[in-house]
Amino acid sequence: MPEPAELHVRRFAAGDRADFFGLHDRAPAGGWCYCVAWWVPGWDGWGERTAGHNRTLREQLCDGGEYDGYLAYLAGQVAGWCQAGRRDRLAKLVAQLGLAPAPDTWAITCFFIDPAYRRRGLARGMLGAVLADLRQRGVRRVEAFPKRGDNLDAGDMWTGPEQLFRAAGFAVAREHPQRPVLAIDL
Repeated sequence: MPEPAELHVRRFAAGDRADFFGLHDRAPAGGWCYCVAWWVPGWDGWGERTAGHNRTLREQLCDGGEYDGYLAYLAGQVAGWCQAGRRDRLAKLVAQLGLAPAPDTWAITCFFIDPAYRRRGLARGMLGAVLADLRQRGVRRVEAFPKRGDNLDAGDMWTGPEQLFRAAGFAVAREHPQRPVLAIDL
């Protein structure tokens, strides 16, 4: 599928907060997270968190200068989000996956494409743009953590599908039947 010519990807910044929140506010199921799942200390109580709790945490992160991702626009409309940043800043991710400290490794930990814009190649185009920007910024290693399994549904794809990363050149850095660690050296 060819990349949409109207696709524009840019780093999330203070001036994009309305777009970020608008994208997540209108999302049917996945938006309630506001991309804070890896920022909370653990999974205990995650199911009891409300969209309001998560939005407040995201607002606090932004207020603290944490703009940890990229927004994708299609024909001027916000259509997707990709969380990316230094991997070790997410203590829950590092602990859950038993990752050794790697301060210079970056991680792509979330992908969200608005359902109205899915199946148009946006995730692939967005990933390419994110990797190009990270390379330009001097990042040398990026990891991703897709879920694997026979019965995955759309809700399991929040970390990005494995085939998306593989097509972009990621390789298995650590094998696991449900949660492999994929990596690419830029």
